[in-house]
Amino acid sequence: MAQDASQNRDGSSGALAAWGVVVLTVATVLLGALLPGHRPAAVSPATDSACLEWSDGCQVCQRHAEGPACSLPGIACTPGEPRCLRRGG
Repeated sequence: MAQDASQNRDGSSGALAAWGVVVLTVATVLLGALLPGHRPAAVSPATDSACLEWSDGCQVCQRHAEGPACSLPGIACTPGEPRCLRRGG
């Protein structure tokens, strides 16, 4: 009789732990789907060959024949979303 009670308690705590894992997993997935996050731009100006000059608010970059060249950022600058400033034909 004592063994049956002991087995019943162990089985119910295992089920409780399993349900806890399920609830934690579902909560994590929902938070990841619902909270706003960083979404990268569809096409980065640095990889868009038609964009000849782009900036993130801290640096200005230009596309040259030998490759892109960028200015140095300011000491207290917080970069924003990169955007194209000048397009070529």
